[in-house]
Amino acid sequence: MGALRIGSVCTGYGGLDMAVQAVFGGELAWVADNDPGASRILAHRHPGVPNLGDITAADFSRVAAVDVVCGGYPCQPFSSAGKRKGVADARHIWPHIARALGVLRPRYAVFENVAGHLSLGFDAVLADLAALGFDARWCTLRASDVGAAHQRNRLFVVAWPADAGGEGLAGRRAAGAAPDSRRLAPADPVDLGEHRSRARGTGRDEPAARRLPAAHPAGHGRHEGRGVAHECDGPAGAVGQGESARGGAECVPEGLAEWGEYADTIARWEKVLQRTAPGPVDAVGRLSPVFVEWLMGLPAGHVTAVPGLSRSAQLKALGNGVVPHQAVAALRFLAPTLPARAAA
Repeated sequence: MGALRIGSVCTGYGGLDMAVQAVFGGELAWVADNDPGASRILAHRHPGVPNLGDITAADFSRVAAVDVVCGGYPCQPFSSAGKRKGVADARHIWPHIARALGVLRPRYAVFENVAGHLSLGFDAVLADLAALGFDARWCTLRASDVGAAHQRNRLFVVAWPADAGGEGLAGRRAAGAAPDSRRLAPADPVDLGEHRSRARGTGRDEPAARRLPAAHPAGHGRHEGRGVAHECDGPAGAVGQGESARGGAECVPEGLAEWGEYADTIARWEKVLQRTAPGPVDAVGRLSPVFVEWLMGLPAGHVTAVPGLSRSAQLKALGNGVVPHQAVAALRFLAPTLPARAAA
């Protein structure tokens, strides 16, 4: 079989795409983002890949078939930094993504959002996935748990068809079968901890050898779809590139004294990235996009070297983006049967 084909929605600068390619393999067939800054980044980084633009207006029956659909859909409706209007927020576009899944029927779907989504709106996502005939697993993971110099707690979801004969969301709703969210157990906030998965149809825990040691008290997510339950807690100390996210205090290399109390944290992320941290401010004392790009674990210049991209557009894209190392660790935990590939 050839390489997996990936379709990306709400693509941004492509951080989740990088993680999907690192874990699943494959290549981008198309992206979809109508933000001018993100579109400029994507056109520069993937000049041969079509951009569908606004997914709310896309006709997915005319879109190239893909094996994986991924996306970090807008977090503003669920973020603690906003008004938390949830599904009532005009920026809530999950229903359009569900529509795309119903038409495209990918082998896998991968999504990312803020951890606050678990307590606001995630039940609707799970209900739609169940109506589409998808099973799902999810966890939360902080960027700091893979060594990053900031917390950035995020929710990651992997879904797959429970069977090959699903009718899709449109067909089920046309027949009057609305999803019954009462069959879904509460999506409790999860932290890093033990992973427990029920063997299909047996109700028995899997062997202890497949578990990860608990690092913190954990809740769990549970999705009952198509009669199959999957439970998962977040990965304990999941890290990228074999680096430890915790441990004893590290020696502060010469030249890092100016970071003060943050010196150990900066040194840890430098070790993971194998790149020295740039200065945090620019020549006129403003927050440097180059520094933010480094904090997100991106290749140098991935955003900041895009021609014609203003400083404000750079910071907007970076602020809305996904830390690839973090996503890789989460996806390796959620999809352990897939071949693990080294992060680019």
